[in-house]
Amino acid sequence: MAENLVVYTVVHQPRRLKLPAQMIPPKTSPEKMPDFLFDEAMDRRYFEKVATFAYTPAGAMFRDMTKRGWKMAIGFSNSFLLQAEAWAPKVLESFQRLCASPNVEVVCVEPYHSWLLYVDILAFKEAMVHARERLETLFQKPVTVTDTTEMFMSNDVYFALQQCGFTGAFMEGRAWQLGWREPTRVYRYPLQRLALLCRHHDLSDDVGYRFSNRSWSEYPLKAERYSGWVSETWGDVVTLGWDFETFGEHHSANSGIFTFMPALAAELKTRKVRMMLPSEAIAELGGGDFEVPVNEYGTTWAGEGGMEFFLGNSAQQGIFRLMHHAYSKARLTGDPRLVEIAKWLLQSDNLHLIQWFSRWGPEAEVSAYFTPDEWWELGALGILREQQRVYINFIRALDEWAR
Repeated sequence: MAENLVVYTVVHQPRRLKLPAQMIPPKTSPEKMPDFLFDEAMDRRYFEKVATFAYTPAGAMFRDMTKRGWKMAIGFSNSFLLQAEAWAPKVLESFQRLCASPNVEVVCVEPYHSWLLYVDILAFKEAMVHARERLETLFQKPVTVTDTTEMFMSNDVYFALQQCGFTGAFMEGRAWQLGWREPTRVYRYPLQRLALLCRHHDLSDDVGYRFSNRSWSEYPLKAERYSGWVSETWGDVVTLGWDFETFGEHHSANSGIFTFMPALAAELKTRKVRMMLPSEAIAELGGGDFEVPVNEYGTTWAGEGGMEFFLGNSAQQGIFRLMHHAYSKARLTGDPRLVEIAKWLLQSDNLHLIQWFSRWGPEAEVSAYFTPDEWWELGALGILREQQRVYINFIRALDEWAR
């Protein structure tokens, strides 16, 4: 039975595209181009809404829980950090207070929440190193464990993270990646150093997605029952991975999520389930006894666990090609300011938000839920057309810079 538990949450807000697309006037400076590409007003509205319903009450809940022995890890995208610094410094300060607890570990995530790892693995390495330095400065504690974008893990990304000097990383624990192995071990790639903590997909999604689903056979989920599932799971350690926004945004306060979590902490104590920080689990349980040959096809924690959630329809594939072309064109200019904009245009959210195209079912519903309400006024095909135009406008605007 798994007597140990690792809890990981990630805090992220996207940098949303400005739709309908706007032409970028000739001779627009790189400093002004983002005004035509990204919808800062929309980002601020959504940020303030999530701060009210999730960040503030969930942060207070977890601060109280950590005083009582609850342990957790938190990752922050730079996208979130920049928005918090600009619009809600008190929210950022509350996270700093939470992370100051010895029972909280800060995790380094891909700062742009992007697919930079697909188009430039060396730039991805540099971004991860800079992200770690920023987090260590901001939260005043060492950062040794990492996550990527959507918990992406592949063979090349594993080695890139190892070269960055991390001791451990999170990986989605799907059967097609692990084979016959259980997700409840600490793994390493054969003969390598970087330890892997595998997110338990079913147990994570019981809270992350199904908790407030009234049609779910286990609804309403009680802390006693859920703690039993955790403690009765076979293996060394259960790793749970959630969006921080799960608490108050994905599941509202009316769902009971804010009473469920403290009750869960108490039930876990009763069952003698030991909570561990990721670095503690790696140090104690990651001695190299268990190995997994990380697949060349990347795993994520979205959908069925591969890249199909982000590249599974023609609209997503078209945007991904434009992402790549925009980044390549920006690289041709040699201007780091334009390359930085192109990195933001690689955000995975821009593929997530059109997953619903030509699809149906729970995954499409999740994608449609995250698509901004204002965009639907354009109609489904209008969203796709205008999103494509944002990238094309940026690529064309680089003409005068790439001579």
